Amino acid sequence: MIVLRHLLVRYLRPYRWLLVGVLVFQFASALAMLYLPSLNANIVDRGVAQGDTGYIWRTGGIMLAVSLGQIVTAIIATRYAAQASMAAGRDLRDDVYERVSGFSEREISQFGAGSLITRNTNDVQQVQMIAMMGSTMLVTAPLMAIGGIIMALRQDVRLSWIIAVAVPILLVFAGLIIGRMVPLFRSYQLRLDTINRIMREQLTGVRVVRAFVRESIEAARYRAANTDMLVVGRKVGSLFVLMFPGAMFILNVTIMAVLWFGGHEVDTGRVQIGTLLAFMQYVGQILMGVLMATFMTIMIPRAAVSAERIGEVLDVESTLTEPANPVGVLPTPGSVEFADVTFRYPGAQHPILSNLSFTVEPGQTVAVVGSTGAGKTTLLSLVARLIDTSSGAVKVGGVDVRDLELETLWANLGLVPQRPFLFAGTVGSNLRLGREDATDDEIWQALEIAQASDFVRDMKGGLDARISQGGTNVSGGQRQRLAIARAVLRRAPILLLDDSFSALDVATDARLRAALWRELPQVTKVVVAQRVTTVTDADAICVLDDGRLVGMGTHEQLLASNQTYREIAESQIDVEARA
Repeated sequence: MIVLRHLLVRYLRPYRWLLVGVLVFQFASALAMLYLPSLNANIVDRGVAQGDTGYIWRTGGIMLAVSLGQIVTAIIATRYAAQASMAAGRDLRDDVYERVSGFSEREISQFGAGSLITRNTNDVQQVQMIAMMGSTMLVTAPLMAIGGIIMALRQDVRLSWIIAVAVPILLVFAGLIIGRMVPLFRSYQLRLDTINRIMREQLTGVRVVRAFVRESIEAARYRAANTDMLVVGRKVGSLFVLMFPGAMFILNVTIMAVLWFGGHEVDTGRVQIGTLLAFMQYVGQILMGVLMATFMTIMIPRAAVSAERIGEVLDVESTLTEPANPVGVLPTPGSVEFADVTFRYPGAQHPILSNLSFTVEPGQTVAVVGSTGAGKTTLLSLVARLIDTSSGAVKVGGVDVRDLELETLWANLGLVPQRPFLFAGTVGSNLRLGREDATDDEIWQALEIAQASDFVRDMKGGLDARISQGGTNVSGGQRQRLAIARAVLRRAPILLLDDSFSALDVATDARLRAALWRELPQVTKVVVAQRVTTVTDADAICVLDDGRLVGMGTHEQLLASNQTYREIAESQIDVEARA
């Protein structure tokens, strides 16, 4: 609840004048609603009872004007409330997106992509809704309840005991319902996270699902999560179903009591018919005000749960923070140094990298090889500062990456990740992510280096050919080559290639490496590779084994002196010979 209040105050503050307008017009609307029953009573008691047609017309005209005014003020108040709440929701989504964009891999893994999407959509929507409903009902509900009580007492004090009984009963009933809803809302949001996660996994891994004929199993898994959410949703729905009929039952019983006891008052002549009708309307307004407040309190628990989930994201400080005094200039551009680096993933028993030390000089080509799980991808992530070291230092350009301005660091790197990702758009728009101001000629040159120009020319539209989300309309090898072209186009002093040739045939692999080495001799290249043939012409090869550097040298030197590298090379040669 505290988090909800904090978010509402923070994000509605810039729109306080809109909220002032909401309060003013809602106040006018509520006053008009309170004034109408009194006018109605006057028409019945004076105009109808005395046959004063002129009075009926005059008072009826006033009632019509007041009604029109009430409608106009309510519309204006609702419009202002919608503007303020929608703008607050926009700002909140922007802040969540900006915070998530700055997360390292550690924070992304902590929440999960599906949960982060839910928090920035459904959860923000719940907070946005409570902001709108709260601002529209903030004045109306208490004015209708409190003002209705005052006006009802002016009409007939003797019947006020009915209100004193009905209102507490309605409040107790609402409190019991709301108390059961709070944990259900929290459970419902967690299950919504699960639904989004499973759906995202199945859409992303649809090829794997089909390849292993897992459609029925995955459908059953989704169905189970959906059913789990349905069970919780039914419980929430049953409480909602119980809430409103119960409230209307209390309201109707109250009206019946007013008619019963008020009828006796009219029969004895102590109360006029118009006064009784006005009293009934005020009782209805009182209970409707309480019901509106109750409706708000039903929405508050769900919004509070959503606010807590949003607050968890906003409160997490990314480990990728700008240093207090960032360095913006690199003394030795293109150099990479690992100084006694150790890295351990959160919760892991053993470090993935241990006491790693080596240096890559500007313009060198250094390969990193090792068995699966040796820490090769983690090594490149440390260079790009997607994660930070547990101990030791990674230096780029002679400066610890933790002391570098993030924009300066990333401007000096061109990264091709292990799983290259293409965005929905065109070939040109994807490559221009590397450098926005690149010309078409520069893009074609990068495609030539990446051995991708031929298939791009064959695509309908060339650089304007459509690319689907994730690059699913091109093959794995084509996706890798487009990602390499994007990194080449960046013209960064350091190029990081994380197993970026794995989907290429041997001939294409050889041509691509030859073009890279030939066209980019001044660029430092750090290459993670599984195939030994990919790294034989590197200036130096780092051999990792269980997170430790067990050898470094050229291909020939390592074959002669390093047992681990020799085993890797011989195993691949045997496999190729058998093939």
